[in-house]
Amino acid sequence: MAKNKLRLTEMGALENAAECLRTLAHPHRLRTIQMLLQHDYTVGELAEACEIPSAMMSEHLRLMQRCGFLTSERDGRKVYYRVAEPHLKSILSCIEDRFGVGKAG
Repeated sequence: MAKNKLRLTEMGALENAAECLRTLAHPHRLRTIQMLLQHDYTVGELAEACEIPSAMMSEHLRLMQRCGFLTSERDGRKVYYRVAEPHLKSILSCIEDRFGVGKAG
């Protein structure tokens, strides 16, 4: 019996994927992505929703930008963040389907 040729991603690409998934694997970052998939928000708005200091949220945003998940745009004195990686919608959808999604305060 002939074996089917496996379709495999190169190890270097999988290493990059694992690094970005490690970055994503944090409750505040998942909440941030969940919010940003619905609307653009500032650091302060995201920090308030996650109940953490703005400086801590800034660090989370920086890490997610480094993976290419987010982009930002300045509007006067405010900086708004948005999702830059379209595949995050599918990832969050899987998470919400598995773990549930409800109305957050």
